[in-house]
Amino acid sequence: MNPKRSALGTLVAAAVGLWAAQADAQTVLRTQMGQNAGDFVFRHVTEVWMPKLEAMTGGKVKFEPYPANAIVPSNEVLDAVAEGILQADLVSPIFYSGKDPAYALIGDLTAGYADPDQMAAWCSIGGGKELLQKADDTYSEGRVHVIGCAPYTLESLVAKVPIKGLAEMKGVKVRAPAGLASEVFRRAGATPVSIPFSEVYTGLEKGIVDAADAAAYANNASQGFNDIAPYPLYPGFHSTPVFEFAINKKVWDSLDKASQTALEVWFEAAYNDLRRVAHIEDENLVRRDSKPGSKVHVIDWPQKDRDEFRKIAVGAWKSFSEKSPLAGEVYQSHMKFLTELGLLRE
Repeated sequence: MNPKRSALGTLVAAAVGLWAAQADAQTVLRTQMGQNAGDFVFRHVTEVWMPKLEAMTGGKVKFEPYPANAIVPSNEVLDAVAEGILQADLVSPIFYSGKDPAYALIGDLTAGYADPDQMAAWCSIGGGKELLQKADDTYSEGRVHVIGCAPYTLESLVAKVPIKGLAEMKGVKVRAPAGLASEVFRRAGATPVSIPFSEVYTGLEKGIVDAADAAAYANNASQGFNDIAPYPLYPGFHSTPVFEFAINKKVWDSLDKASQTALEVWFEAAYNDLRRVAHIEDENLVRRDSKPGSKVHVIDWPQKDRDEFRKIAVGAWKSFSEKSPLAGEVYQSHMKFLTELGLLRE
């Protein structure tokens, strides 16, 4: 046998074997989400959209999803992604508010945007994604790459008593997360009460609170909140929680450009779809609950009250913006974008 041909054959075989091994290699993104396993959002994203990523990348990348707090508490997810305990997350940055108040202004600008698409636009083209990356770089030492951020809905306030406008908010005991949301409700005349989400039903049932900053209309209905608090405020106007899609920086850098692009496109498509599906679900339930004879009485605030509530909220945003330089940057970015949208006047 020709020794040169034999050596060449060995090299070719080795190259083919290496190529096959690389082709078979798959990046598995262990990803913790911000919802419980049975929640509508968790099921829609994991069952409808996550399988698409494997097809989009030709099998190179796939998700391994986990519900909220399954691997680490939600407020430790950023650190877990940086350390490689998780490879990615789909969690609201509001959980990181203890690190910097900027995360509160990114994660949920209480009473800010009138439509979740507006908030999504701030994230994608208004500078939100870049500010989130700056925050994550600061608190993960540059070990996390932000692919995108977006909300999926405006949340609906549930209430045991009719709150037909801003004036009727005065004195109402409202369950609200500690921080920005509580400050906005306090400035609007309500009495914020900080209780865990898991205790909202009991809190409403026992009269500990009169109303609750809970979740989307569909989620509230599925939890039975509207049954014991039959005066929901819809369309929502107080809360638009944002979720980030972030990935460990080493994992991101290891992906080829096509896979990176696929992840970016996947996130935009998945959360655009999620917003539409969630809106349709909310609308269907509102129509059902608005029929004659329904025990649920849906309340839609007048636009002037919504506008006034936003003006009150601006003071709370500004207060938070003064707590750190990065929070100040986020505040200025929101103010500029809200003004461009016509939601605030110069």
